[in-house]
Amino acid sequence: MDPIFKQQVYEITRLIPRGRISTYGAVAKAVGYPNHSRHVGRAMGGCPADVPAHRVISSSGKLSVPSFRKRLEDEGITINDKSSIKNFRLLFWDPVEEL
Repeated sequence: MDPIFKQQVYEITRLIPRGRISTYGAVAKAVGYPNHSRHVGRAMGGCPADVPAHRVISSSGKLSVPSFRKRLEDEGITINDKSSIKNFRLLFWDPVEEL
């Protein structure tokens, strides 16, 4: 995977505020590759510790990585029994609009 792409993904992800979430697709769009959400997911695997990967979820509002549940809950995000974010639309942070 292109290291510049990965770096851009990490930079956008670091900007997601605590207590907010974004999606793989929104991050992909923000770095100029709107149809590459899966690549964002791959870039997040093994990302540096200072990248809050737990704040990036699927566009359906479901957690892709179950182990991120506790980290999100520690930030005040409520997750229902089906691993979906409660109030997804209210918590969604769109980097294209926010930056």
